[in-house]
Amino acid sequence: TEIYTLSLHDALPIYRFSGLPGFGYEPRYVTVGTPGAGNVRMAYVEAGPADGPVVLLLHGEPSWSFLYRTMLPVLAGRGLRAIAPDMVGFGRSDKPARVADHSYARHVEWLRALAFDRLDLRDVTLVGQDWGGLIGLRLVAEHPDRFARVVAANTGLPTGDQPMPEVWWQFRRVVEKAQTLDVARLVQSGCQTRLPDRVRAAYAAPFPDQAYLAGPRAMPLILPTAPDDPATEANRAAWRELGRWDRPFLVAFSDRDPITASMAPVLKRMIPGAAGLEHPVIEGAGHFLQEDAGPRLAEVVAGFVANSRPR
Repeated sequence: TEIYTLSLHDALPIYRFSGLPGFGYEPRYVTVGTPGAGNVRMAYVEAGPADGPVVLLLHGEPSWSFLYRTMLPVLAGRGLRAIAPDMVGFGRSDKPARVADHSYARHVEWLRALAFDRLDLRDVTLVGQDWGGLIGLRLVAEHPDRFARVVAANTGLPTGDQPMPEVWWQFRRVVEKAQTLDVARLVQSGCQTRLPDRVRAAYAAPFPDQAYLAGPRAMPLILPTAPDDPATEANRAAWRELGRWDRPFLVAFSDRDPITASMAPVLKRMIPGAAGLEHPVIEGAGHFLQEDAGPRLAEVVAGFVANSRPR
């Protein structure tokens, strides 16, 4: 089964990504397979020494690797190899044109293939926010030998066994029902700081028109919200594995994110590697804490890598 994808390289000039503020990194591309369907191309950027400790920076809904633009130079300056992919359907990666082309399992597989099959990353420090954590924590649970440590930032791993907060359901209704989806406005709504026009334009750049938005529209729909969800059992299995994860696990949430706030104490309590660590709270930051406090979060990550050793 082929996946019909929309690519800015094929369908439109790449000029939409020219002059991105603070994000002059050259994109790199790999092709990954889709179980039961065709190949897709994924984009990523990286900074820092090629032989430095790997930090894998995973974004969420509806952003892309641009979200990490203030963190990449800080991490690179501390000698780390920082890699920020664009999820399929986001950023400069291919964009399957149908909402039905997206599933939780496919997104896990796409990122697994990029990180391990194509880039052969090892001893990885995961930094996952929003869907970056939902996917990244699955990778940690299913491939624990590839990871040295984890930084969870405004994220979680829902199974559908617990109700989602009403603020999340409001977000889902907007994304699902809105005739015109304004990605830049969605990102702004998750920030405490006022985004400059050029930054808002950069978040809108991957989506020239509504036909490109199947990825952002799909993500709330594929998150497990009931015990019989297709992704529920895999996430329950991941929790069982994470319940044995004793490598360093840092919970670095912001103080102003109503969507994920309830997950911070759960992660600290349930994951052995979180015990005994001093978990920072990034103050004055919203859901997109990379946007509100990127350099501060980057310093937290760099210090964590420097001062923690896998147990």
